[in-house]
Amino acid sequence: MSSEASSTRAPAQGTATPSVRASAPTLHDVAREAGVSLATASRVLNGSARKVAESFRERVEGAAERLGYTANLSAQATARGTSPIIALLVADIADPYFGLIAAGVARGADERGLIVTIAVTERDPAREARIVRALRGQRPQGLILAASRRGEEDATSAELAAFTALGGRVVSFGESILGERSIEIDNVGGARLLGREMAALGYREAVVLGAAEGIRTSDDRIDGFIDGFTDGVRGGGGRIVRIHRGDFTRESGAASMRRALADGVEPGTVVFGMSDVVAIGAMSAIRDAGREVGADIAVCGFDDVPASLDMTPPLTSVRVPLTELGHQAFRATVDAEWTPEPLSLDVVLRASTPRVDGDRA
Repeated sequence: MSSEASSTRAPAQGTATPSVRASAPTLHDVAREAGVSLATASRVLNGSARKVAESFRERVEGAAERLGYTANLSAQATARGTSPIIALLVADIADPYFGLIAAGVARGADERGLIVTIAVTERDPAREARIVRALRGQRPQGLILAASRRGEEDATSAELAAFTALGGRVVSFGESILGERSIEIDNVGGARLLGREMAALGYREAVVLGAAEGIRTSDDRIDGFIDGFTDGVRGGGGRIVRIHRGDFTRESGAASMRRALADGVEPGTVVFGMSDVVAIGAMSAIRDAGREVGADIAVCGFDDVPASLDMTPPLTSVRVPLTELGHQAFRATVDAEWTPEPLSLDVVLRASTPRVDGDRA
């Protein structure tokens, strides 16, 4: 008579133990947990314009939280034609200029319960076109182009036209693209005011540090500063000694300033960096050369980012309400009716541009 013995074996070394993968909770699960219809749960969690009784809303939201339910954005985009996303394209996420704009966009998105996704273009038209093409698949409600452009990039324009054809809205900083809404910054006017202020302080020679020709933000600021600084009729009368061009980075500002110093910069000269980041780089190069910022070589910038106050000496700049402009760009993206709100630019004088005494004027 034989008998059979049962045994339990451990899994052989190197083999995987099968595991049960828990499935994500569905909208049906939430509706069942809350004791409401599927339609009611959908209206609460998918942002329907139809009103739901507050008691039902609380039950649905409580059930969703207990179950760990999150909405399927891809499914929403397919059903509605758009997703609850606003796409923001910036040139350089490390640049505080774009960080402040992003803060304003994020504030608006939070107010409306939307999500902001940020992509970096590096001011490369081909890269920008690829990003817009990829974003079309996410069906964002709107797309904000915050980076300055060289002109009409055909590849990007074609992608933007395809994006708007699907119902998305494009908002740009600077000139309008495809007739869409735009956020205007008076770069020429703000820089002109700065140039006049520098001339009024007694400066008669200036070195300008800008980005490559053709980039609108830089070109407008350079043109405005030159106009204000050299216009003798309106209190200017100064002379532009040289213009050095690079890009928008701190490293570029330092490199341009080193070139200027190698060419010779007389005491009492004012250096205009077309952005605070560029101006801060110039200040570093001046100190590295054993020169003094302020009493020896004055420096001024544009944007008035928070780091301007932390410099030694604090940096003179043109204050641009970038966070408010970012919020305005968001509103332009989502509001059916929208009117631009003019925001003034102000010159903020600080110790990096002391008044020139009579002996140096």
